[in-house]
Amino acid sequence: MASIQRGILLALLVALCQPLFPLFQHPLYAQETSDKAEKKDSVQPEAAAEGKEGIASYYAKRYHGRRTLSGVPYHPDKLTAASPDLPMGSKVKVKNLDNGKEVLVTVNDRCRNRKTPFIDLSRAAARKLGFYGRGIAKVMISLFEGKDKTEKIAQGSVE
Repeated sequence: MASIQRGILLALLVALCQPLFPLFQHPLYAQETSDKAEKKDSVQPEAAAEGKEGIASYYAKRYHGRRTLSGVPYHPDKLTAASPDLPMGSKVKVKNLDNGKEVLVTVNDRCRNRKTPFIDLSRAAARKLGFYGRGIAKVMISLFEGKDKTEKIAQGSVE
């Protein structure tokens, strides 16, 4: 009888404390409030336009078909990216600092904030940058502002 009461009290305690300690949500399902999104989008683009050195990784296979924050399902063959601070829908030029390859991606998802600048790329973008299979690469991340070389960068042939 006492163990049943302890179990009920424990369940009640967990139920009452759950709102105080929210569970970690995966970046593909992360929710943003419009206030936070507006603050991030209005402050960061100036710094990102100049370019920042950072780390790039790519999505795991298990995320294929899952919905991104923008509502579009993730597809590994499209040139997309997730960033904690770049504006949604913006075009971003990512340059691999090891080999000089560049790719133009569209930000359609968010990933968790990190101390260093970070971007999470689709598998196709990682292949074009030449680090697919290694996991991460040191890159230069900058907002794309122009129409020159758009097709070459999108094809990954600019070096």
